[in-house]
Amino acid sequence: MIEVQPDGTVVVRAFLAVTLGILALFTGKAVNARIGPLREYNIPEPVTGGLLFAAAFLLLTATTGYRAVFEMKARDVLLVYFFTSIGLNARVADLKAAGRPLVVLLGCVSVFLIVQNGVGIAAANAIGQPPAMGLLAGSVSMLGGHGTAIAWAPSFASDHGIPYALEIGALAATGGLVMASLAGGPTARFLVSRHRLRGDAAAAPDVGVRYGTPSPPIDYFAFLNAVLAIHLSAIAGIVVYQRLESAGISLPLFLPCLFAGIVLSSVVPKTAPRVPWPSGTPSLALIAEISLAVFLGMSLMSMQLWALASIAGPLLILLAVQLALAVVFTIAVVFAVLGRTYDAAVVSAGFIGFSLGATPTAMANMTAVTQRHGASHVAFLVVPLVGAFFIDLLNAVVIRLLLSVL
Repeated sequence: MIEVQPDGTVVVRAFLAVTLGILALFTGKAVNARIGPLREYNIPEPVTGGLLFAAAFLLLTATTGYRAVFEMKARDVLLVYFFTSIGLNARVADLKAAGRPLVVLLGCVSVFLIVQNGVGIAAANAIGQPPAMGLLAGSVSMLGGHGTAIAWAPSFASDHGIPYALEIGALAATGGLVMASLAGGPTARFLVSRHRLRGDAAAAPDVGVRYGTPSPPIDYFAFLNAVLAIHLSAIAGIVVYQRLESAGISLPLFLPCLFAGIVLSSVVPKTAPRVPWPSGTPSLALIAEISLAVFLGMSLMSMQLWALASIAGPLLILLAVQLALAVVFTIAVVFAVLGRTYDAAVVSAGFIGFSLGATPTAMANMTAVTQRHGASHVAFLVVPLVGAFFIDLLNAVVIRLLLSVL
């Protein structure tokens, strides 16, 4: 389960990595239960536990010189489980109902891409750094995440005078993940409290159950029925993913799985009404909650904070500017144009999640909000579609255009 390499790297294999992710979740749940502000400000439990475990691994590195590196294949499977569960809770008709919020949020993202990079470039100039540094610490690493930062790093290094572009991009993306996890919940709480908003208390959350309510009974048949539906949807999604990949179209694996769940939930109940289908059931919500929570716990506990601890001062300034910009833009623009409703507040938590970190972070932020304040079905449809699909397309176009003029 553990392999110690000569350079001091401790490779933690998949089975133990998942076990530690579960322990991180339990730790976060225990800490949040004892520290009221963490609950009040909607800090997700896996974020609390994951950061505490990451700090522990940092201490291990500082005291012994050994560095923990985790196998993450099982974590990626959990991500597919989660988004497939979200798809199964929806129907094609729901996508039509979410049409306007989807278009509005996409417009917000388009504007934010320009603003995020413009502010980043201006901040880099102000502190005496190359303008490309502001772009690298802007949408390349924030909206784009680790994958986009790694993909574009060679261009920044060879063509724009940033010799450590790969390291800077990875560190910025890691810092963005932490900021997104810690800022989304408090921002939504501020909006809900200030505008006296309420969610649908009668509707079950898409993920988990509301705090303070008794857990619904779940029998083994209902649970296995939900697992089977997830697997059938995931199989269909994987087939579509492979076909698209062979045609040169690159998408995150979980996105076609999500769509497959939506299609099956639209077709099966109508064509085979006697077949038990898990949409809207406590079993499906439980699987979604477990999958997302363990995924996020594993993601945060595996962060290499010893690298983040040595981050340069200028990059810290750029990250602070991006954090302030995301919060202000979310409150002043995103929440406002979405109508200042409860759904808008939940989407705002998700917007901060993917504008600074990643789509799973956005989903975790929204889960923490809805479990405390009520369900928001629209948010759980709109945010993953924008955060997992449209963002990458828009970001690639904007990055290429700005690099051509820098």
